[in-house]
Amino acid sequence: MKRKRILIIACTMFLAGSITESCTKLDKKLYSVEPTNNFYQTPAQIAAGVAPAYIALQSIPDGNVNQMNEITTDEIIVPTRGNDWYDGGQWQGLWLHSFKPDVFVDGGWSDLNNGIGRVNFTLSILNGLANKPANYASTVAELKVLRAYFFFQMMDMFGNIPVVTDYNTDPSKVVQMPRAQVYTFLESELTTNVPLLSATVDKTTYGRVTQYAGYMLLAKLYLNAQVYTGTPQWDKAITAVNQVITSNKYVLQPNYFDNFSTTNDGSTENILVVPFDKIKIGGMNWEMQTLHYQSNQTFGLTGSPWNGFCSTADVINKFDPADTRKAQFLIGQQYAADGVTPLTDAQSNLPLIFDPNVTKLSDPSGAFRLAGARNIKYHPEAGTSGNQSNDMVIFRLADAYLMLAEASMHNGDMTTALTVINKIRFRAGVPAWTLTDLTWQSLLDERSREMMWEGWRRNDLIRFEVATGTPYFTAARNPAKTQDADQHTFIFPIPSPELISNPNLKQNPGY
Repeated sequence: MKRKRILIIACTMFLAGSITESCTKLDKKLYSVEPTNNFYQTPAQIAAGVAPAYIALQSIPDGNVNQMNEITTDEIIVPTRGNDWYDGGQWQGLWLHSFKPDVFVDGGWSDLNNGIGRVNFTLSILNGLANKPANYASTVAELKVLRAYFFFQMMDMFGNIPVVTDYNTDPSKVVQMPRAQVYTFLESELTTNVPLLSATVDKTTYGRVTQYAGYMLLAKLYLNAQVYTGTPQWDKAITAVNQVITSNKYVLQPNYFDNFSTTNDGSTENILVVPFDKIKIGGMNWEMQTLHYQSNQTFGLTGSPWNGFCSTADVINKFDPADTRKAQFLIGQQYAADGVTPLTDAQSNLPLIFDPNVTKLSDPSGAFRLAGARNIKYHPEAGTSGNQSNDMVIFRLADAYLMLAEASMHNGDMTTALTVINKIRFRAGVPAWTLTDLTWQSLLDERSREMMWEGWRRNDLIRFEVATGTPYFTAARNPAKTQDADQHTFIFPIPSPELISNPNLKQNPGY
């Protein structure tokens, strides 16, 4: 089933890309206006036409945005091992919260703006059609909700941002909209357009924005309202997330890891994913980022991984020994594919033993090449060297349950919170909680265990810190990170290249 779906998506993306390119090279009257008007009519043509807007999603769950949202937290650390993974100090800077308005931060800004620009371009084509397709309204709504996702991430990461909704706008002249106004804009966009989206959940809507993906985004917006506007919106968050839960369109996968496997297009839990395929849709490089150079011998990879991203003992210690989710981490002696032959580090000749006790950020010693637990939540795929076939998850039902639990706790409804959390804990094979177990710290830890490395940790830590007053995001942590001097690190600096190209942009406070 997956191969057929991927081939269809790949072909439509190629077709859409070809059409866009032809518009810039051929006579506009003969090859752009008339064929375009005739093209956007059938469901297949619509899918092909909107595909370029979705391509921008491929850089989000495995790229700059994810890295900025995870390496700034306790979940992922990228130690400097000898000469590896220093890169001008950018990885250490994320961990230490010593952010600079440099090229790396600009990568996240650019990836999100790329998505916004692609949507605006596609909308300009649709709006200019003389012959509107039958599903014109729902297609426009789909694109606007997709764009809202990019705007949401950008507002969450950078605060006051430009809100450009017209493809013809001169990017060098735009100004920033205050964060609270961006929130209001997104609320309006979502409440207006989400009801117009498809409520169908099958292969025809796989990897596309549906009503339920829209309600997940709306719930995220409301859940973080106190951060963005100063005013909590727990009731609205509950209403939005219950649109997903009570639809009964999704159920928890009995096996947690089926949500992340190379065949996870069959998951009954995933609400919105970014499709990848080792042949047709490249760019999913989880295995390369985290695994050691010799881990290719364990998983049958065709290339040597990069020995980069890992987690510390503080993260591992959050898991109960019986927690099945803990299996996403590789710790201890590593073996060849036969499961018997122990591996060694080729440079140091030390046994290949992953040690989660990361006590420093930089060390040239051979032993430090083995520091950190490696993550295989998206299981490595034999015969690949990156470009895995695991579809990457943006929204899934377990997150909806956890959001409902959090908002319910804020409203004093501990019974609802406990009920939905225990559904998740039951799947993980750990004991059910009682009311005495349910605290803000325990809920935050449960979110970490369940949503590990999925790109939401920075958002979670900041929200919990604002709501409770406890320094979660700004706190000191091992190794080497001291308490942030203030909360200006809640948002990233506006990248210098953007300030140079557009003098109307103003730098965020503290930078």
